[in-house]
Amino acid sequence: MPAAYGDICDAAKTGGVALWGSSPRGSRDRSAMSIEKHTLAQSSIAGIAALACAASPAAAQDISADPTYETVRLSAGFTPDPYTVDLSSGGSIDAETLSGQCRGYIANSPDVRLIYEEGSGVLPLIIKVESDADTTLVVNAPNGSWYCDDDTGDRLNPLMRFEDPDGGRYEIWVGTYSDSSLQDATLSFSELDSTISSYPDTSLDPTYGSVSLASGFTPDPHTVKLRSGGSVDASNLGDSCRGYVASAPDYRVNYDGGSLPLIISANADVDVTLVVNDPNGNWVCDDDSGEGLNPSLRFEKPLSGQYDVWVGTYSDTSNENATLSVSELYSE
Repeated sequence: MPAAYGDICDAAKTGGVALWGSSPRGSRDRSAMSIEKHTLAQSSIAGIAALACAASPAAAQDISADPTYETVRLSAGFTPDPYTVDLSSGGSIDAETLSGQCRGYIANSPDVRLIYEEGSGVLPLIIKVESDADTTLVVNAPNGSWYCDDDTGDRLNPLMRFEDPDGGRYEIWVGTYSDSSLQDATLSFSELDSTISSYPDTSLDPTYGSVSLASGFTPDPHTVKLRSGGSVDASNLGDSCRGYVASAPDYRVNYDGGSLPLIISANADVDVTLVVNDPNGNWVCDDDSGEGLNPSLRFEKPLSGQYDVWVGTYSDTSNENATLSVSELYSE
């Protein structure tokens, strides 16, 4: 069985990896697992294993249909690496009909079929999507098992990693998260992009945008709606940090300070956390200093400069609706 690290299958999670068994095609009987993605750190996150979810799909996509965009044939050690396919994500079928762990809307026919010739088992097989939209990934592997992912890659993009990939046929669907719309996307296959992110990365563009504010700004508070959570354990930054955050900042505040304090807080129906990288590069975290289980950070004499902000989900890597607030007067 291939070794892997990744998200734990959990029906309560919005993002992450789902796996369940179905009748294998032919004599292939090995299984594969999915993993989180890289960005900054060069070390693996040990001990986070992807688990098989014991469920049978309520409905299955047509794995025998011709792929809409391309049939790709690759052997271990292929070049160029990555191999990419431009396509449109989305379709009319809710991927949750396959399993409660799957997300997005996909087509009936596979978008891409990969016929992969395995090698010595030294190189992984990494399947990921890049898009300006929130995309998802559904894969039927050579052993007949199904895999799903939402946000394991950069920003809101999906990624799967097979540590010891089976040879054979991979049927692949790229979904659009929120509706059946078609969005421009690039599907890529790689054996090299293999590092796993252990830390938030301030060099990445913020997922939900940025704002420039000067002391005395109006309206106050400045708010932005976003989704908390991600695959990075914030406690890697220090004992005071809690929850799970994304690799890229959720929001960036460029602030011109004055005599007033700067208050950054978040509000959600679930337990969320805050991680902020301040203009001096210091990491500042909070869990429950706001109302109820809401986090709040108050900078009494705020520095001018860039504040990168992450909103985490306390207990797991799920993505939850939240509102980030930046104020000189109020806390959520």
